[in-house]
Amino acid sequence: MLNRRYLRIKVYQSLYAFWQSDSSSAARIEKELFLSIDRTFDLFVSLLLTFGELRRAGEMRIEERRLKRLPTPEDLNPNRRFVDGTLLKAITSSAVLEAEAGKRKLGWMGEGEIFQRILKQLDQDERFKAYLATSADDLRAEQQFLLHLFVEHVANLEALHDHFEARSIHWLEDLDLACALVKRVLESLRAPEAFEPAVLEVLAAPEGERTFVSTLFRKSIEQGEEHGRLIAEKAANWEADRIALSDMILMRMALTEARTFEDIPVKVTLNEYIEVAKAYSTPKSKAFINGILDKLFQELKEQGGIHKVGRGLLES
Repeated sequence: MLNRRYLRIKVYQSLYAFWQSDSSSAARIEKELFLSIDRTFDLFVSLLLTFGELRRAGEMRIEERRLKRLPTPEDLNPNRRFVDGTLLKAITSSAVLEAEAGKRKLGWMGEGEIFQRILKQLDQDERFKAYLATSADDLRAEQQFLLHLFVEHVANLEALHDHFEARSIHWLEDLDLACALVKRVLESLRAPEAFEPAVLEVLAAPEGERTFVSTLFRKSIEQGEEHGRLIAEKAANWEADRIALSDMILMRMALTEARTFEDIPVKVTLNEYIEVAKAYSTPKSKAFINGILDKLFQELKEQGGIHKVGRGLLES
């Protein structure tokens, strides 16, 4: 499941591509829109696969140390708390994760150096040292350590970012969300049998999400000219072609959403597009978009152009 703001941003990016080019095909861009959303799930699966790679790297290091010419007592009797962790084994032996990786053609072959680097970082990590001293049946300690491992040593690793960027220049923009999805799975991982249901819940794309994306994209194009005229009328001293394309698209989307989705409060729509504008438009866009939409929403409410289902939704 993906949050609505992320879906709005994806639709915005696709509409920007559509309106930036006179020769764009709406059907083709809509198809690319859904492919771009699916890339986030590719990232999610790839990030989960890092746990298996780290476990394998840990096993290899234990074996290499055991086979040294002059092994120490510690080399011969290593602490296996990490590689034998109950939850880690559940992740690395998951049939669901293996099937998704195969279907999406994902893996970390040839990238062993990345995981050796993470293990070296762990050697200096006090949380790792403390975790090694915990009991094997302390699942809470293991869950908390796996969260720490992912957040501190995997998600922010520059070499990992370079790997994703080499695969696709589009992946990095979705990395934060994919990391948040992995964290969601780890936070729910209180027992080994909880892993696969949590993964399946993330990967399940509710029909409502697809409908929201498709409807917002298509209706924004369909109602684009009408909304462009409404915006131009309210933009004092501004001609429509002088308004930044990013601002125009966001306002068209907001008007479409307010008029089309009866279950989304007007205030939520307004706030969401102002937040998106902060990241994707000009420094002055927030105040400009807020002012124009506030006027248009009020006018459309009075004219009956915005209809909401549910007590208090129109005012909220």
